[in-house]
Amino acid sequence: MKIRAFRGLRPLQNKAARVASRPYDVLSSDEAREEVRDNPLSFLNVVKPEITLPVEIDQYDKQVYEAGKGNFRKLVDDGVFFQDDKPCLYLYELTMDGRSQTGIVACAAVEDYMNNRIKKHELTRPDKENDRKNHVRVSMMNAEPVFFAYKSMTVLDELSDSIKSAEAEYSFTADDNVEHKLWLVAENEKINQIIECFAKMPATYVADGHHRTAAAALVGDELKKENPQHNGEEEYNYFLAVHFPDNQLEIIDYNRLVKDLNGLDSESFIVAVSSSFKVEKLGQNLKKPERLHDITMYLDGEWYSLSANSDTYDDSDPIDVLDVTILSRQIFEPVLGIHDLRTDKRVEFVGGIRGLDELKNRVDSGEMTVAFAMYPVSMKQLMDIADNDLIMPPKVTWFEPKLRSGLVVHSLEN
Repeated sequence: MKIRAFRGLRPLQNKAARVASRPYDVLSSDEAREEVRDNPLSFLNVVKPEITLPVEIDQYDKQVYEAGKGNFRKLVDDGVFFQDDKPCLYLYELTMDGRSQTGIVACAAVEDYMNNRIKKHELTRPDKENDRKNHVRVSMMNAEPVFFAYKSMTVLDELSDSIKSAEAEYSFTADDNVEHKLWLVAENEKINQIIECFAKMPATYVADGHHRTAAAALVGDELKKENPQHNGEEEYNYFLAVHFPDNQLEIIDYNRLVKDLNGLDSESFIVAVSSSFKVEKLGQNLKKPERLHDITMYLDGEWYSLSANSDTYDDSDPIDVLDVTILSRQIFEPVLGIHDLRTDKRVEFVGGIRGLDELKNRVDSGEMTVAFAMYPVSMKQLMDIADNDLIMPPKVTWFEPKLRSGLVVHSLEN
C-alpha cells in the first residue's frame, strides 16, 4: 500500500477543541445549526456549509459548496488555521470509556482505491457520492479524513508508542466525553519507517466513510485525466485517511426498527417468526444479544430472544453467516414484505451507541411497531467480506468513537 506524508492544514493549538466537529453525516442540518450557534469556529461550517446559508436553500446547490470553501478560507485568513512547513504524518488517538485506539493520519493513494487494494464492504449511493465529490472539487481539499483499518503490525504498534511518549500537539475532551489527542510526526526517519511498513501490506480496508472515500478518489482520478502535465506526484493523487490497526477497533451493533407488521397481528407475527427461530419471551427483562445468531426483539411492551435455527445460515459463507442476512431472509422479506433495505421507508436503523432504550421508546411511542437488536459483526467478518470482494447488506457496521473533523486538512493544490 502506498501512503504519503503531507503538509497538513490544522488549527492553532488553543483553537483545536473549538474547531473540531462531528462528521458531516451524523447530524441533520437543523442539529448542526444548533451545535454551531455559540461556536463560529466549528468545522461544521466547512463540511456542512448549508447551515451558514438561508434555511430554504437546497443542500446540493452550488452555493453550498462555494460557502464551504469560503468558510474554510476565512478560518485561514483569520489565523485560526496554519499549514505545516514540511510534509508530516500524524497520530490520532481517541479514548472512549477507557478504551483507546490510535490511527496513523496519512494520505492514501487514489491508485490503490482504483485498483481495489483499498477494500470496500458497502455500496455507495450516487447522490451522496456526488455531494461529497462536489465538496472536494470546489474546495480542492479533503476536509474530513476517512476511517481505514489495516491488519495490525507489531512494528507499527511500537513506532506509535514511541511517538506517543512525547507530548501531544492537541489534547482535549469533547462534549461526548471522548478524549482526542494528536501528535505530529515530522522526523524523516520515522516517516519513512511508517511508509515502508505500509508498503508491505497487501490491502487496507474502508471501515467508515465509503462515500467520502469514493468521492475523494474519483475527484483525484478526474483531475489526473484533466491535467496534460500529470506526473503522479500531484497532491490530487492522494486523499486524507486515518489508518487504525484492526485489533484496536470495535464495531458496535446497528439495530432495526419497523413501522408495522405487514397486516399481521402480533400473535400471528410471532408464529411466523417461530418457523425460523427459537422464540423465548423475556418480558420486561432488557437483554442485548450475547452471541452470533441471537437477536433480541421488542414487541407490544415485551422483549423476546430469537435464536436462529441452524438451517437458516451457513457459517462458511461470509455474507450468509451475518445475522442481518438471517433477519432479512427469514423475517423482513417473507413475513414483513421488506425487500430493499436501502429504499423501504418502513424500516429505520439505529446505532447501538443509543442503547436499547432508544428502541423501546420508539416502539412504546407508537412511532414504530417492532424493534430488533443485533449482535455486532466483528472486524474479522468485515475483512473477510472485503477480501472476497463481497458487499455487506446496508447498515451493518457502526464504529465508535467517531473521528472529529477539522484537526487536519489535506489540500489538493500544494
